[in-house]
Amino acid sequence: MDVQVTYHMFLIILPLVFLGGAIDAIAGGGGLISLPAYLIAGLPTHIALGNNKFSSCWGSILSTLRFFKHGMIDVRVALFSVVFALFGSYTGTKTVLLINADFLRYILVFLLPIITVFSLLKKNVGIENNSNSFSLGKRMLISAISALLIGFYDGFFGPGTGTFLILIYTMLLKYDFVTANGNAKVINSSSNIAALLGFLLHGKILLLIAIPAAIAGIAGNLLGSKLVVKRGSKFIRPVFISVFALLFFKIIYDLI
Repeated sequence: MDVQVTYHMFLIILPLVFLGGAIDAIAGGGGLISLPAYLIAGLPTHIALGNNKFSSCWGSILSTLRFFKHGMIDVRVALFSVVFALFGSYTGTKTVLLINADFLRYILVFLLPIITVFSLLKKNVGIENNSNSFSLGKRMLISAISALLIGFYDGFFGPGTGTFLILIYTMLLKYDFVTANGNAKVINSSSNIAALLGFLLHGKILLLIAIPAAIAGIAGNLLGSKLVVKRGSKFIRPVFISVFALLFFKIIYDLI
C-alpha cells in the first residue's frame, strides 16, 4: 500500500475522528466529519473509506455496549432488525454499481429540509418513550422494514444512516431519542462489522493510521454515550437536528 504517512496526517485525523465519534454516539452522522478528515489528510478515497470504517466500527460497538449496560436498547426489536439491515445494505451495494447515485442526492435535498422543519415543530418527538403503545410484533415488523430500507440506503449512498434510523424509531415507533439511538447503534454496529471485514479482506486499511484513529474514535464515542446517559433525550435533540443540517449541506456541496 503505497501511502506516505506523515505526522500532519495524525494532527488532522485524530481530533476530527474524536469529534466524529462523539457526535455519532449522540445522534449518528459522525462519518460526515470523520471521513472528510481522512480525505483532507491526503489518503486515497478507498483507503480513507476503509480507515473510516475501521475507526467508526470499534467506537460504535463500545457505545452500543454502554447503551445496553444502561438498559437503553429494545434488544428484541433491534436484534431482529439486524438481518434485514444487512440484506438491505448488500442489495444497496449491488444496486449502486448499476445505477448513478445522484438521483438519491436530489431526493434528499428536497426531503431533508422538510424533515428538519418537522422535527423543530414537533417538540415532543423523541422526548418520551411511548413505544409500548405498539405491540412487540408490530414494533418488530416496522423496525425490520425500516432497517431493510435504511440498510439499502447505507449500501447505496450511506451518509447519515444512523441519524435516519433514529428518525424512524422516534417518528414511527415513538421511542425516545435515547432508546432510538441505542437501537440504531445495534444495527449500525452489525453493518459496520460486515463492511469492515470487506475492507480488511481487500487490504484497504492502513493500520498505522487506523489503530490510533480507532482509539480516538473510541474515546469520542465513550464521551458521547456518557453525555447521552447523563443528560438524556433533550440533549440529543439539538445535536440530531444539527446533524441533519450538516448532511443537507454536504449533499448540496457534492452536487455542486
